[in-house]
Amino acid sequence: MRLVLAAALALVATTAHAADKPVIAFTWDDLPAHAALPPGVTRVQIATDLLKASAEAKAPAFGFINGVQTEREPGSDAALKLWREAGQPLGNHGWSHQNLASLTPEQFADEAAKNEPMLKDLMAGQDWRWLRFPFLSEGDTQEKRLAVRAWLAANQYKIASVTMSFGDWAFSDPYARCVAKNDQAAIARLETIYLDGAAAVADRSRAMAKALYGKDIPYVLLMHGGAFEARMATRLFKLYQDKGYGFTTLEQAESHPFYKTDVDPSLPPEPTTLEDALKAKGLPVPALPIDLAAVQGMCR
Repeated sequence: MRLVLAAALALVATTAHAADKPVIAFTWDDLPAHAALPPGVTRVQIATDLLKASAEAKAPAFGFINGVQTEREPGSDAALKLWREAGQPLGNHGWSHQNLASLTPEQFADEAAKNEPMLKDLMAGQDWRWLRFPFLSEGDTQEKRLAVRAWLAANQYKIASVTMSFGDWAFSDPYARCVAKNDQAAIARLETIYLDGAAAVADRSRAMAKALYGKDIPYVLLMHGGAFEARMATRLFKLYQDKGYGFTTLEQAESHPFYKTDVDPSLPPEPTTLEDALKAKGLPVPALPIDLAAVQGMCR
């Protein structure tokens, strides 16, 4: 009996420890074509490498599409098909990545709606009604924000919040330039800054969550489907694993109460970034521990 009880207690302890493990939902914006292509790299190869790394890490990969890219880069739609063949979901990032601040609510709704036929076809009956705001911008006025949220609610959308981001987008164009120049030292420097920045921002997000709740929440990580991200994906997943993170789906992450007003846009909006939540409580926001301006100037 004692052995059975000890085993039961050990199982409870193990389960509790697993439940306390911080988790990240990886989300990939700007599919199928983010930023410049280095010489010799294709959109299909980028998608293949991202999906392979995700599968090896057992990390769900929610992608957000800008349908216009399939017109700007004919053939890039094959990358979206690969995403779906791998069993990974896709959602709406606006047809042409327009900032809501420069649109009317009606124009923004049209941008989202224009993506829908492609999403319906690719997702084949599965849930694609998640929207990631381009530039994470919810508009330049409260009236505009509320009008778009009302449209999203009426059309059964959920908003894909972001609670972890280290500015991965800033590395893609410099990487393409450095490859074109065959500047291996600069590429190595980009790799170091990228991984160090990801690690520091992961710690920053955890510190912000603990300042708010005294514990972790599930984090939603903003990534982009570019060539440098594909190059670094395996190392990035290992970095998070070595820091004790597990991986989860976007839907599971946003089931946490922190995200409730984005999962249901009909609710009055509340802060759904950790930075804004801290500001709302009058708490200090830690500085972003990565110099993206320096990155963007490399190999010019």
